[in-house]
Amino acid sequence: MKKFLLALVVLTGAAFSASAQSEGGKFSIGVEAGLPVGDLKTTSSFIIGGSLKYDQPVAESTFVTLSAGYSNIQGKTVGGFKYGNSSAIPVKAGLKYFFSEGFYGEAQAGAAFLSDGAGTAFAYAPGVGYSFGGGVDLGVRYEAWTKSGATLSQIGLRLAYSF
Repeated sequence: MKKFLLALVVLTGAAFSASAQSEGGKFSIGVEAGLPVGDLKTTSSFIIGGSLKYDQPVAESTFVTLSAGYSNIQGKTVGGFKYGNSSAIPVKAGLKYFFSEGFYGEAQAGAAFLSDGAGTAFAYAPGVGYSFGGGVDLGVRYEAWTKSGATLSQIGLRLAYSF
């Protein structure tokens, strides 16, 4: 995992330094909501959080992204047993490509730092979105955190403001 994270940092740094665009990057701050899928839906009903993302142009219609966020996984009651809430801090790097004006596809990978001493999981998140005028961005993605053969996954929605 450490080698993978180091490779992400090196590749991201190389992409930033190779950027020949005169336009600078943009930050965005967003609210995130997720519906658990797979095994996670048996113990959780909803995921809520927020994130900060940076998009750096590296070629026409192509951006390198860096993001960090906080996800609160809401536990649910099953058969009289109440699962507690847990949380994660996902940190990811990726690529975003605009297919047309506003519409994009994105793929990210990184690490999710899990709460309660659960350690670190590999995180990946492919998705699509649309950048509206005025800095508003709406994206939907499948996000999974994998560790020791177990996968926590969600269908996530991000509503963000770019500046």
